[in-house]
Amino acid sequence: MEFDVTIEIPKGERNKYEVDHKTGRIKLDRTLFTATQYPADYGFIDDTLGQDGDPLDVLVLVQEPTFPGCLIRCRAIGMFRMTDEKGPDDKVLAVPTNDPRLEHLRDIHHLNEFHKLEIQHFFEVYKDLEPGKSVEGSSWVGRTEAEAEIKRSYERETDRLAKEAVDGPAAH
Repeated sequence: MEFDVTIEIPKGERNKYEVDHKTGRIKLDRTLFTATQYPADYGFIDDTLGQDGDPLDVLVLVQEPTFPGCLIRCRAIGMFRMTDEKGPDDKVLAVPTNDPRLEHLRDIHHLNEFHKLEIQHFFEVYKDLEPGKSVEGSSWVGRTEAEAEIKRSYERETDRLAKEAVDGPAAH
């Protein structure tokens, strides 16, 4: 299964950028309060709706950081299941489909344990100093579960758009 990812935050950044889905502009949401930085490029899978009401989050393992707004064709190798102060907030872990250096990464167990721990540590502590924010309960699942969640998120977005076509846009 391949999908398009729009990058919001390059690997190594402490600034948290977000795409404004109404205007398409990239805005600075905040600088992380902790001294941590994103361990990989971070963005969302286009045309999806995660359980948190936003497009499904994805971390893309890249050799070099890209830039906000960059489109990358990817495939999932696993997913980090976590919950934040707003509820479920899963993070798909993906690799670019056209990078032969990452061809061997087909499922979560192909990623070395230290790399998984580094990513897990980031998500467990990156909100620690922010008032009212938290991260709880975290675990890794493999490619099959990640792809199932991606499919569900495509379905949620399709359902949301169909409902919006009938009822009109939801107020935010």
